[in-house]
Amino acid sequence: MKLISFGIPCYNSYAYMGKCIESLLPGGDEVEIIIVDDGSTDKTAEIADAYARKYPNIVKAIHQENGGHGEAVNTGLRNATGLYYKVVDSDDWVDYDAYMEVLATLRRLVEEGTPVDMLLTNYVYEKPSTDQHRTMHYRLLFPQNEIVGWDGMKRNIKGFSILMHSVTYRTQMLRECKLELPKHTFYVDNLFVYVPLPYVKTIYYLNVNFYRYYIGREGQSVNEQTMIKRIDQQLRVNYLMIDAYNLWEIEEKHLREYMFSYLEMITVVSSAIGYVSKTEENLKKVKKLWRYIKDKDPKTYRHLRYGVLGGSMNLPGKFGRYLSVKGYKLSQKLVGFN
Repeated sequence: MKLISFGIPCYNSYAYMGKCIESLLPGGDEVEIIIVDDGSTDKTAEIADAYARKYPNIVKAIHQENGGHGEAVNTGLRNATGLYYKVVDSDDWVDYDAYMEVLATLRRLVEEGTPVDMLLTNYVYEKPSTDQHRTMHYRLLFPQNEIVGWDGMKRNIKGFSILMHSVTYRTQMLRECKLELPKHTFYVDNLFVYVPLPYVKTIYYLNVNFYRYYIGREGQSVNEQTMIKRIDQQLRVNYLMIDAYNLWEIEEKHLREYMFSYLEMITVVSSAIGYVSKTEENLKKVKKLWRYIKDKDPKTYRHLRYGVLGGSMNLPGKFGRYLSVKGYKLSQKLVGFN
C-alpha cells in the first residue's frame, strides 16, 4: 500500500499542471499521484498520459467527462490506494523540504502503530503579481508534534479555519464518512474539510509550510467577480453544510464550537458576496438563506446570526450590509486572496 495518494483535479490545466506534478514526484514509490483529467479540451490529457507512461509506479492518469472540481476530487478518492489522501489543485504545488518532513512524519506514525485521522500542515498564499507571500499556520489552535483529539485543541479563533490546503486525511476515514462532493460546483473544498470532521478522532499538527496556494490567476474561483457570478454554487455548498449535521448533537465541545465557527464563516461569506454584488436578485438569495436557517433550526439561526462574525448581518438595512462588506474586504486584505 502507498503511504499517501495525491489527487490532482485538472481542467484545461496544461499551462501549469507540470509544476504541480513535478513538486510531488520526489515522494517516489511511497506516493501515488492521481491526475484526474476532468473533460479537458486542451493538452491536459496528453500531459497526464505522458507522466503516467514515464512514472508507471507513481502516476495514474484518469480521464472522465466534465463533472467539476468536486467530481474530480471524488474520482481521485475512489481510485486512491494510499493510506492517506490529499488534494493538490493543478495550479498549486508543494514545498520540497516540508514534503520530506510530511512523509517522514506519516511514515513514523504508521510504523509506531498510531496513524492519525488528520494531519495538519501550514499553507502559503503565493501572489506573484504583488510578490506577496502569507503563511497560514495553526500554532495558536493546536499543539505541535503531538497526537491529540479535539479536546486537545488549544482554542477556537473565529474566522481561522482548517482548509483543504492544510489537511491530509486518512483515506479509509473519508470513505467511512461517505464523503461525496456535488458535481459541477465550485467551493466544495469546504465540504471536503467540514463533512469528515466528526469522524476525526486523532489529529497531528506538523508546523511546516507544505502547501503553496497560487493566487491571482484570472478566472480563479476565489476572485471576487468570479464569486459573484458563482454565488449560486457558494450558496449550494452553504446549504449542504447546514444540512450535513445537527451540530447541537455533537457532544465534544471543541469540535462543536469549531464546526459552528466554520459554518458561520461560510454563511458570512455567502452573505457578503450577495451584498457586494449590489443586485436585488442576490440580496433575495441571501435573505432566503437566512430564512432557511431560521426555519430549520431557530437555535442555530440565533447562534450564527448573533455570532462574532455574523453579528453585523443582524443589523438592519444598508448599514448592516455596509459592515458586512467592510468585514469581507478586510479579510481580503489580511490574506490577499483576491
